[in-house]
Amino acid sequence: MAGFLADVVQYRKLLLMILVLGIGGTHLSGFQMSVINYTSPYIQKFINETWLERYGSVLHQETLTLLWSFIVSMYCVGGMVGCLCSGYLTAKYGKKKCLLFNDVVLIVAVLHTGFSKRAKSFEMILAGRFLEGIGAGIHMNAHVQYAGEISPKKFRGFVNVTSSVFFALGKAVARILGLRDLLGTEDTWNVLLSFSGMVALIQLLFLPFFPESPPYLLMQKEDKAGCLKAMKELWGEGNYHTEFDDLMKEKTVTKSTRIMNVLQVLKEPSVYPQLSTMLLLLLSLQLCGLSAITFYTSEIFKTANLQESIIPYVSLGVAICELTSVIFCDQFLWMHYSSVILIFLFIIAYGIGPAGAVASVMNEIFTLSTRSSAFVIGGMVIWLSLTFTGMIFPFAVMLLGPFCFLIFIGVLVISAILIYLFLPETKGKSTFEITEEFKTRRFKKKHHQTVEKNATEEQTFCTKL
Repeated sequence: MAGFLADVVQYRKLLLMILVLGIGGTHLSGFQMSVINYTSPYIQKFINETWLERYGSVLHQETLTLLWSFIVSMYCVGGMVGCLCSGYLTAKYGKKKCLLFNDVVLIVAVLHTGFSKRAKSFEMILAGRFLEGIGAGIHMNAHVQYAGEISPKKFRGFVNVTSSVFFALGKAVARILGLRDLLGTEDTWNVLLSFSGMVALIQLLFLPFFPESPPYLLMQKEDKAGCLKAMKELWGEGNYHTEFDDLMKEKTVTKSTRIMNVLQVLKEPSVYPQLSTMLLLLLSLQLCGLSAITFYTSEIFKTANLQESIIPYVSLGVAICELTSVIFCDQFLWMHYSSVILIFLFIIAYGIGPAGAVASVMNEIFTLSTRSSAFVIGGMVIWLSLTFTGMIFPFAVMLLGPFCFLIFIGVLVISAILIYLFLPETKGKSTFEITEEFKTRRFKKKHHQTVEKNATEEQTFCTKL
Protein backbone atom coordinates (compact mmCIF):
# COMPACT_ATOMS: atom_id res chain seq x y z
CA MET A 1 0.00 0.00 0.00
CA ALA A 2 2.84 2.34 0.87
CA GLY A 3 4.46 1.67 -2.52
CA PHE A 4 1.20 2.41 -4.31
CA LEU A 5 0.80 5.73 -2.48
CA ALA A 6 4.41 6.62 -3.22
CA ASP A 7 3.82 5.99 -6.93
CA VAL A 8 0.67 8.13 -6.85
CA VAL A 9 2.62 11.01 -5.33
CA GLN A 10 5.62 10.65 -7.65
CA TYR A 11 3.58 10.27 -10.83
CA ARG A 12 0.76 12.67 -9.88
CA LYS A 13 1.34 14.93 -12.90
CA LEU A 14 1.30 11.91 -15.23
CA LEU A 15 -2.04 10.84 -13.74
CA LEU A 16 -3.44 14.35 -14.16
CA MET A 17 -2.27 14.41 -17.77
CA ILE A 18 -3.92 11.04 -18.42
CA LEU A 19 -7.18 12.54 -17.12
CA VAL A 20 -6.91 15.68 -19.27
CA LEU A 21 -6.00 13.64 -22.34
CA GLY A 22 -8.79 11.16 -21.76
CA ILE A 23 -11.74 13.51 -21.25
CA GLY A 24 -10.95 15.39 -24.45
CA GLY A 25 -9.81 12.30 -26.32
CA THR A 26 -11.44 8.89 -26.69
CA HIS A 27 -14.02 9.83 -24.02
CA LEU A 28 -15.57 12.17 -26.58
CA SER A 29 -15.55 9.49 -29.27
CA GLY A 30 -17.40 7.08 -27.01
CA PHE A 31 -19.86 9.79 -26.02
CA GLN A 32 -20.56 10.93 -29.58
CA MET A 33 -21.05 7.39 -30.86
CA SER A 34 -23.49 6.45 -28.08
CA VAL A 35 -25.41 9.68 -27.60
CA ILE A 36 -27.01 9.32 -31.00
CA ASN A 37 -29.10 6.42 -29.60
CA TYR A 38 -30.90 8.66 -27.12
CA THR A 39 -31.55 11.44 -29.57
CA SER A 40 -32.71 9.04 -32.30
CA PRO A 41 -36.52 9.34 -31.90
CA TYR A 42 -36.38 13.09 -31.34
CA ILE A 43 -34.10 13.83 -34.29
CA GLN A 44 -36.22 11.66 -36.59
CA LYS A 45 -39.33 13.50 -35.41
CA PHE A 46 -37.49 16.82 -35.89
CA ILE A 47 -36.56 15.83 -39.47
CA ASN A 48 -40.19 14.93 -40.21
CA GLU A 49 -41.52 18.17 -38.75
CA THR A 50 -38.93 20.26 -40.59
CA TRP A 51 -39.67 18.49 -43.87
CA LEU A 52 -43.43 18.96 -43.39
CA GLU A 53 -42.99 22.65 -42.63
CA ARG A 54 -40.79 23.21 -45.66
CA TYR A 55 -42.48 21.06 -48.29
CA GLY A 56 -45.96 20.35 -46.92
CA SER A 57 -45.57 16.55 -46.99
CA VAL A 58 -44.48 13.80 -44.61
CA LEU A 59 -41.39 11.72 -45.37
CA HIS A 60 -41.78 8.05 -46.28
CA GLN A 61 -40.32 5.71 -43.67
CA GLU A 62 -37.64 4.44 -46.08
CA THR A 63 -36.52 8.02 -46.83
CA LEU A 64 -36.48 8.88 -43.14
CA THR A 65 -34.40 5.78 -42.39
CA LEU A 66 -31.98 6.76 -45.13
CA LEU A 67 -31.62 10.34 -43.80
CA TRP A 68 -31.15 8.99 -40.29
CA SER A 69 -28.46 6.57 -41.43
CA PHE A 70 -26.74 9.52 -43.15
CA ILE A 71 -26.69 11.44 -39.87
CA VAL A 72 -25.22 8.42 -38.08
CA SER A 73 -22.69 7.70 -40.83
CA MET A 74 -21.69 11.32 -41.46
CA TYR A 75 -19.77 11.07 -38.21
CA CYS A 76 -17.77 8.21 -39.70
CA VAL A 77 -17.13 10.08 -42.96
CA GLY A 78 -15.74 12.98 -40.94
CA GLY A 79 -13.70 10.48 -38.96
CA MET A 80 -11.99 9.30 -42.15
CA VAL A 81 -11.15 12.90 -43.11
CA GLY A 82 -9.79 13.63 -39.65
CA CYS A 83 -7.82 10.41 -39.64
CA LEU A 84 -6.16 11.30 -42.94
CA CYS A 85 -5.17 14.68 -41.50
CA SER A 86 -3.95 13.31 -38.17
CA GLY A 87 -0.71 11.81 -39.48
CA TYR A 88 0.44 15.10 -41.00
CA LEU A 89 -0.72 17.20 -38.04
CA THR A 90 0.88 15.04 -35.34
CA ALA A 91 4.15 14.77 -37.28
CA LYS A 92 4.44 18.48 -38.04
CA TYR A 93 3.01 20.06 -34.89
CA GLY A 94 3.14 17.29 -32.29
CA LYS A 95 0.32 15.60 -30.39
CA LYS A 96 -0.21 18.47 -27.96
CA LYS A 97 -0.83 21.24 -30.51
CA CYS A 98 -2.83 18.80 -32.61
CA LEU A 99 -5.24 18.12 -29.74
CA LEU A 100 -5.57 21.82 -28.92
CA PHE A 101 -6.51 22.59 -32.52
CA ASN A 102 -8.92 19.69 -32.42
CA ASP A 103 -10.71 21.13 -29.39
CA VAL A 104 -11.52 24.26 -31.41
CA VAL A 105 -12.98 22.11 -34.20
CA LEU A 106 -15.18 20.26 -31.70
CA ILE A 107 -16.47 23.48 -30.17
CA VAL A 108 -17.48 24.71 -33.63
CA ALA A 109 -19.14 21.33 -34.27
CA VAL A 110 -21.37 21.46 -31.18
CA LEU A 111 -22.44 25.00 -32.02
CA HIS A 112 -23.96 23.52 -35.19
CA THR A 113 -25.74 20.64 -33.43
CA GLY A 114 -26.75 22.79 -30.47
CA PHE A 115 -28.46 25.51 -32.53
CA SER A 116 -29.95 23.21 -35.18
CA LYS A 117 -33.28 23.03 -33.34
CA ARG A 118 -33.62 26.80 -33.08
CA ALA A 119 -32.62 27.21 -36.73
CA LYS A 120 -35.04 24.41 -37.77
CA SER A 121 -32.30 22.83 -39.88
CA PHE A 122 -31.48 19.12 -39.70
CA GLU A 123 -28.67 19.92 -42.18
CA MET A 124 -26.87 21.62 -39.28
CA ILE A 125 -26.92 18.29 -37.45
CA LEU A 126 -25.30 16.69 -40.50
CA ALA A 127 -22.64 19.42 -40.57
CA GLY A 128 -22.06 19.18 -36.83
CA ARG A 129 -21.75 15.39 -36.91
CA PHE A 130 -19.30 15.68 -39.80
CA LEU A 131 -17.12 18.13 -37.84
CA GLU A 132 -17.37 15.95 -34.74
CA GLY A 133 -16.19 13.06 -36.88
CA ILE A 134 -13.19 15.07 -38.05
CA GLY A 135 -12.37 15.80 -34.43
CA ALA A 136 -12.75 12.14 -33.49
CA GLY A 137 -10.52 11.04 -36.36
CA ILE A 138 -7.81 13.36 -35.06
CA HIS A 139 -8.05 12.87 -31.33
CA MET A 140 -8.45 9.08 -31.41
CA ASN A 141 -5.06 8.77 -33.12
CA ALA A 142 -3.36 11.61 -31.25
CA HIS A 143 -4.67 10.58 -27.83
CA VAL A 144 -3.68 6.92 -28.10
CA GLN A 145 -0.19 7.79 -29.36
CA TYR A 146 0.28 10.60 -26.83
CA ALA A 147 -0.74 8.36 -23.92
CA GLY A 148 1.63 5.61 -25.06
CA GLU A 149 4.55 8.02 -25.38
CA ILE A 150 4.25 9.75 -21.98
CA SER A 151 4.30 6.56 -19.90
CA PRO A 152 7.37 5.02 -18.23
CA LYS A 153 8.06 1.43 -19.18
CA LYS A 154 6.69 -0.09 -15.96
CA PHE A 155 3.31 1.65 -16.39
CA ARG A 156 3.07 1.35 -20.16
CA GLY A 157 0.32 -1.27 -20.18
CA PHE A 158 -1.75 0.66 -17.63
CA VAL A 159 -1.42 4.00 -19.45
CA ASN A 160 -2.11 2.49 -22.87
CA VAL A 161 -5.35 0.90 -21.72
CA THR A 162 -6.65 4.22 -20.34
CA SER A 163 -7.68 5.27 -23.84
CA SER A 164 -10.05 2.29 -23.95
CA VAL A 165 -11.29 3.05 -20.44
CA PHE A 166 -12.13 6.64 -21.39
CA PHE A 167 -13.84 5.41 -24.57
CA ALA A 168 -16.06 3.12 -22.50
CA LEU A 169 -16.57 5.90 -19.96
CA GLY A 170 -17.78 8.21 -22.73
CA LYS A 171 -20.40 5.65 -23.71
CA ALA A 172 -21.55 5.34 -20.11
CA VAL A 173 -21.77 9.13 -19.64
CA ALA A 174 -23.81 9.43 -22.84
CA ARG A 175 -26.25 6.82 -21.62
CA ILE A 176 -26.56 8.39 -18.18
CA LEU A 177 -27.18 11.88 -19.53
CA GLY A 178 -29.49 10.38 -22.18
CA LEU A 179 -31.96 9.07 -19.62
CA ARG A 180 -35.39 10.70 -19.72
CA ASP A 181 -34.85 11.91 -16.16
CA LEU A 182 -31.91 14.04 -17.36
CA LEU A 183 -31.32 15.27 -20.93
CA GLY A 184 -32.94 12.50 -22.97
CA THR A 185 -36.13 14.43 -23.66
CA GLU A 186 -37.71 16.12 -26.66
CA ASP A 187 -36.96 19.55 -25.21
CA THR A 188 -33.28 18.97 -24.39
CA TRP A 189 -31.92 16.56 -27.01
CA ASN A 190 -29.93 19.37 -28.67
CA VAL A 191 -28.36 20.22 -25.30
CA LEU A 192 -27.38 16.57 -24.93
CA LEU A 193 -25.68 16.63 -28.33
CA SER A 194 -23.75 19.75 -27.27
CA PHE A 195 -22.27 18.28 -24.08
CA SER A 196 -19.01 17.30 -25.80
CA GLY A 197 -18.24 20.98 -26.47
CA MET A 198 -17.90 21.64 -22.74
CA VAL A 199 -15.51 18.71 -22.35
CA ALA A 200 -13.42 19.92 -25.30
CA LEU A 201 -13.24 23.34 -23.66
CA ILE A 202 -11.86 21.78 -20.46
CA GLN A 203 -9.03 20.15 -22.40
CA LEU A 204 -8.38 23.35 -24.33
CA LEU A 205 -7.87 25.21 -21.03
CA PHE A 206 -5.74 22.65 -19.16
CA LEU A 207 -3.62 20.79 -21.75
CA PRO A 208 -1.22 23.75 -22.30
CA PHE A 209 0.13 23.17 -18.78
CA PHE A 210 1.54 19.74 -19.74
CA PRO A 211 4.59 18.88 -21.87
CA GLU A 212 4.86 17.31 -25.32
CA SER A 213 5.74 13.60 -25.32
CA PRO A 214 9.42 12.76 -24.58
CA PRO A 215 9.88 10.50 -27.66
CA TYR A 216 8.60 13.22 -29.98
CA LEU A 217 10.93 15.82 -28.44
CA LEU A 218 13.96 13.54 -28.78
CA MET A 219 13.41 11.86 -32.12
CA GLN A 220 11.53 14.49 -34.10
CA LYS A 221 12.80 17.73 -32.54
CA GLU A 222 16.31 16.48 -31.65
CA ASP A 223 15.86 18.01 -28.19
CA LYS A 224 17.61 15.76 -25.65
CA ALA A 225 17.35 18.29 -22.85
CA GLY A 226 13.66 18.84 -23.54
CA CYS A 227 13.08 15.09 -23.55
CA LEU A 228 14.72 14.60 -20.14
CA LYS A 229 12.88 17.64 -18.77
CA ALA A 230 9.54 16.25 -19.94
CA MET A 231 10.35 12.89 -18.31
CA LYS A 232 11.11 14.53 -14.97
CA GLU A 233 8.07 16.80 -15.22
CA LEU A 234 5.75 13.85 -15.79
CA TRP A 235 7.47 11.14 -13.77
CA GLY A 236 9.00 13.13 -10.91
CA GLU A 237 12.60 13.08 -9.81
CA GLY A 238 14.39 9.84 -10.58
CA ASN A 239 16.79 7.97 -12.82
CA TYR A 240 15.29 7.51 -16.27
CA HIS A 241 18.40 6.42 -18.12
CA THR A 242 16.83 3.07 -19.08
CA GLU A 243 13.90 4.75 -20.86
CA PHE A 244 16.20 7.35 -22.41
CA ASP A 245 18.65 4.68 -23.60
CA ASP A 246 15.78 2.71 -25.17
CA LEU A 247 14.75 5.83 -27.08
CA MET A 248 18.33 6.48 -28.19
CA LYS A 249 18.64 2.86 -29.33
CA GLU A 250 15.43 3.18 -31.33
CA LYS A 251 16.70 6.44 -32.77
CA THR A 252 20.00 4.84 -33.77
CA VAL A 253 18.57 1.79 -35.52
CA THR A 254 15.87 3.74 -37.33
CA LYS A 255 16.88 4.62 -40.86
CA SER A 256 15.75 8.20 -40.46
CA THR A 257 14.53 10.20 -37.48
CA ARG A 258 11.99 11.85 -39.74
CA ILE A 259 8.42 10.65 -39.44
CA MET A 260 7.55 8.47 -42.42
CA ASN A 261 4.40 9.39 -44.33
CA VAL A 262 1.69 6.90 -45.23
CA LEU A 263 3.06 6.09 -48.69
CA GLN A 264 6.56 5.53 -47.29
CA VAL A 265 5.18 3.17 -44.65
CA LEU A 266 3.16 1.27 -47.25
CA LYS A 267 6.31 0.89 -49.39
CA GLU A 268 8.51 -0.25 -46.48
CA PRO A 269 8.63 -4.10 -46.46
CA SER A 270 10.05 -4.28 -42.93
CA VAL A 271 6.81 -2.84 -41.53
CA TYR A 272 4.47 -5.26 -43.33
CA PRO A 273 4.28 -7.80 -40.45
CA GLN A 274 3.30 -5.05 -37.99
CA LEU A 275 0.78 -3.57 -40.43
CA SER A 276 -0.75 -6.98 -41.08
CA THR A 277 -1.03 -7.61 -37.35
CA MET A 278 -2.63 -4.21 -36.76
CA LEU A 279 -5.14 -4.62 -39.58
CA LEU A 280 -6.09 -8.08 -38.32
CA LEU A 281 -6.74 -6.72 -34.83
CA LEU A 282 -8.71 -3.71 -36.04
CA LEU A 283 -10.89 -5.67 -38.45
CA SER A 284 -11.74 -8.19 -35.75
CA LEU A 285 -12.48 -5.31 -33.38
CA GLN A 286 -14.69 -3.35 -35.77
CA LEU A 287 -16.51 -6.23 -37.48
CA CYS A 288 -17.31 -8.24 -34.35
CA GLY A 289 -20.70 -6.52 -33.94
CA LEU A 290 -19.85 -4.08 -31.15
CA SER A 291 -20.12 -1.05 -33.45
CA ALA A 292 -23.64 -2.08 -34.36
CA ILE A 293 -24.54 -2.26 -30.67
CA THR A 294 -23.01 1.17 -30.07
CA PHE A 295 -24.85 2.91 -32.90
CA TYR A 296 -28.18 1.08 -32.75
CA THR A 297 -28.64 -0.14 -29.17
CA SER A 298 -32.23 1.04 -28.98
CA GLU A 299 -33.20 -0.58 -32.28
CA ILE A 300 -31.60 -3.89 -31.23
CA PHE A 301 -33.49 -4.01 -27.96
CA LYS A 302 -36.73 -3.18 -29.76
CA THR A 303 -36.25 -6.32 -31.87
CA ALA A 304 -36.02 -8.23 -28.57
CA ASN A 305 -39.54 -6.89 -27.78
CA LEU A 306 -38.47 -5.03 -24.64
CA GLN A 307 -40.76 -2.33 -23.31
CA GLU A 308 -39.69 1.01 -24.77
CA SER A 309 -39.72 2.70 -21.37
CA ILE A 310 -36.95 0.45 -19.99
CA ILE A 311 -34.71 0.41 -23.07
CA PRO A 312 -32.64 3.47 -21.99
CA TYR A 313 -31.84 1.78 -18.66
CA VAL A 314 -30.91 -1.50 -20.33
CA SER A 315 -28.68 0.48 -22.71
CA LEU A 316 -27.03 2.06 -19.69
CA GLY A 317 -26.39 -1.44 -18.38
CA VAL A 318 -24.58 -2.25 -21.63
CA ALA A 319 -22.33 0.77 -21.17
CA ILE A 320 -21.59 -0.09 -17.53
CA CYS A 321 -20.72 -3.68 -18.50
CA GLU A 322 -18.22 -2.42 -21.07
CA LEU A 323 -16.70 0.17 -18.73
CA THR A 324 -16.34 -2.31 -15.86
CA SER A 325 -14.82 -5.06 -17.99
CA VAL A 326 -12.36 -2.69 -19.69
CA ILE A 327 -11.13 -1.41 -16.33
CA PHE A 328 -10.51 -4.94 -15.03
CA CYS A 329 -8.79 -6.20 -18.15
CA ASP A 330 -4.73 -4.99 -17.07
CA GLN A 331 -41.74 -15.41 -28.16
CA PHE A 332 -41.49 -16.37 -24.29
CA LEU A 333 -40.85 -13.50 -21.91
CA TRP A 334 -37.70 -15.11 -20.59
CA MET A 335 -36.31 -15.35 -24.13
CA HIS A 336 -36.52 -11.58 -24.58
CA TYR A 337 -34.36 -11.03 -21.51
CA SER A 338 -32.04 -13.86 -22.48
CA SER A 339 -31.17 -11.80 -25.56
CA VAL A 340 -30.28 -8.89 -23.31
CA ILE A 341 -28.14 -11.08 -21.03
CA LEU A 342 -26.25 -12.46 -24.03
CA ILE A 343 -25.54 -8.92 -25.24
CA PHE A 344 -24.24 -8.04 -21.76
CA LEU A 345 -21.92 -11.07 -21.86
CA PHE A 346 -20.79 -10.09 -25.35
CA ILE A 347 -19.88 -6.60 -24.10
CA ILE A 348 -18.01 -8.02 -21.10
CA ALA A 349 -15.97 -10.36 -23.32
CA TYR A 350 -15.25 -7.47 -25.67
CA GLY A 351 -14.05 -5.27 -22.83
CA ILE A 352 -11.86 -7.91 -21.19
CA GLY A 353 -10.28 -8.88 -24.50
CA PRO A 354 -9.78 -6.66 -27.55
CA ALA A 355 -11.08 -3.32 -26.22
CA GLY A 356 -8.28 -2.98 -23.72
CA ALA A 357 -5.52 -4.75 -25.60
CA VAL A 358 -5.66 -3.45 -29.17
CA ALA A 359 -4.70 0.16 -28.42
CA SER A 360 -1.78 -1.03 -26.31
CA VAL A 361 -0.52 -3.43 -28.99
CA MET A 362 -0.74 -0.76 -31.70
CA ASN A 363 1.44 1.56 -29.65
CA GLU A 364 3.99 -1.13 -28.89
CA ILE A 365 4.63 -2.72 -32.30
CA PHE A 366 5.52 0.46 -34.22
CA THR A 367 8.54 2.73 -33.81
CA LEU A 368 8.08 6.49 -33.64
CA SER A 369 9.10 6.93 -37.29
CA THR A 370 6.19 4.76 -38.50
CA ARG A 371 3.65 5.08 -35.67
CA SER A 372 1.76 8.18 -36.84
CA SER A 373 1.27 6.88 -40.39
CA ALA A 374 0.42 3.39 -39.14
CA PHE A 375 -2.29 4.93 -36.98
CA VAL A 376 -3.62 6.79 -40.02
CA ILE A 377 -3.86 3.51 -41.93
CA GLY A 378 -5.46 1.79 -38.97
CA GLY A 379 -7.80 4.72 -38.45
CA MET A 380 -9.00 4.52 -42.03
CA VAL A 381 -9.83 0.85 -41.48
CA ILE A 382 -11.77 1.78 -38.32
CA TRP A 383 -13.78 4.56 -39.94
CA LEU A 384 -14.53 2.59 -43.10
CA SER A 385 -15.79 -0.26 -40.95
CA LEU A 386 -17.90 2.12 -38.87
CA THR A 387 -19.32 3.74 -42.00
CA PHE A 388 -20.21 0.34 -43.42
CA THR A 389 -21.85 -0.74 -40.17
CA GLY A 390 -23.68 2.56 -39.71
CA MET A 391 -25.18 2.44 -43.20
CA ILE A 392 -25.93 -1.28 -43.56
CA PHE A 393 -26.90 -2.49 -40.07
CA PRO A 394 -30.32 -0.77 -39.74
CA PHE A 395 -31.42 -2.49 -42.93
CA ALA A 396 -29.99 -5.79 -41.65
CA VAL A 397 -32.11 -5.38 -38.50
CA MET A 398 -35.20 -4.77 -40.66
CA LEU A 399 -34.42 -7.87 -42.75
CA LEU A 400 -33.11 -10.35 -40.17
CA GLY A 401 -34.62 -9.13 -36.90
CA PRO A 402 -33.18 -10.98 -33.86
CA PHE A 403 -30.79 -12.95 -36.12
CA CYS A 404 -28.92 -9.83 -37.32
CA PHE A 405 -25.77 -10.70 -35.33
CA LEU A 406 -25.20 -14.04 -37.04
CA ILE A 407 -23.31 -12.21 -39.80
CA PHE A 408 -20.48 -11.43 -37.35
CA ILE A 409 -19.76 -15.03 -36.30
CA GLY A 410 -17.45 -15.82 -39.22
CA VAL A 411 -15.33 -12.73 -38.51
CA LEU A 412 -14.90 -13.69 -34.86
CA VAL A 413 -13.88 -17.30 -35.56
CA ILE A 414 -11.36 -16.45 -38.28
CA SER A 415 -9.81 -13.56 -36.37
CA ALA A 416 -9.43 -15.64 -33.19
CA ILE A 417 -7.44 -18.29 -35.09
CA LEU A 418 -5.21 -15.79 -36.88
CA ILE A 419 -4.48 -13.73 -33.76
CA TYR A 420 -3.49 -16.89 -31.89
CA LEU A 421 -1.12 -17.90 -34.67
CA PHE A 422 0.55 -14.62 -35.60
CA LEU A 423 0.43 -12.06 -32.75
CA PRO A 424 3.63 -12.05 -30.66
CA GLU A 425 3.61 -11.28 -26.94
CA THR A 426 4.55 -7.65 -26.17
CA LYS A 427 4.37 -7.63 -22.38
CA GLY A 428 7.49 -6.27 -20.68
CA LYS A 429 9.32 -5.58 -23.95
CA SER A 430 10.53 -2.30 -25.40
CA THR A 431 9.46 -1.15 -28.86
CA PHE A 432 12.95 -1.96 -30.11
CA GLU A 433 12.75 -5.54 -28.77
CA ILE A 434 9.30 -6.07 -30.29
CA THR A 435 10.51 -4.77 -33.66
CA GLU A 436 13.48 -7.12 -33.52
CA GLU A 437 11.15 -10.04 -32.77
CA PHE A 438 9.13 -9.24 -35.89
CA LYS A 439 12.39 -9.16 -37.88
CA THR A 440 13.45 -12.49 -36.39
CA ARG A 441 10.14 -14.06 -37.38
CA ARG A 442 10.52 -12.77 -40.94
CA PHE A 443 14.10 -14.06 -41.07
CA LYS A 444 13.04 -17.50 -39.85
CA LYS A 445 10.30 -17.61 -42.47
CA LYS A 446 12.71 -16.63 -45.26
CA HIS A 447 15.31 -19.07 -43.96
CA HIS A 448 12.72 -21.87 -43.93
CA GLN A 449 11.68 -21.01 -47.50
CA THR A 450 15.34 -20.98 -48.59
CA VAL A 451 15.96 -24.39 -47.03
CA GLU A 452 12.89 -25.82 -48.77
CA LYS A 453 14.00 -24.30 -52.09
CA ASN A 454 17.52 -25.75 -51.74
CA ALA A 455 16.07 -29.13 -50.80
CA THR A 456 13.85 -29.06 -53.89
CA GLU A 457 16.80 -28.14 -56.10
CA GLU A 458 18.88 -30.95 -54.60
CA GLN A 459 16.06 -33.43 -55.12
CA THR A 460 15.67 -32.31 -58.74
CA PHE A 461 19.42 -32.58 -59.30
CA CYS A 462 19.48 -36.10 -57.84
CA THR A 463 16.54 -37.13 -60.01
CA LYS A 464 18.32 -35.90 -63.11
CA LEU A 465 21.30 -38.01 -62.21
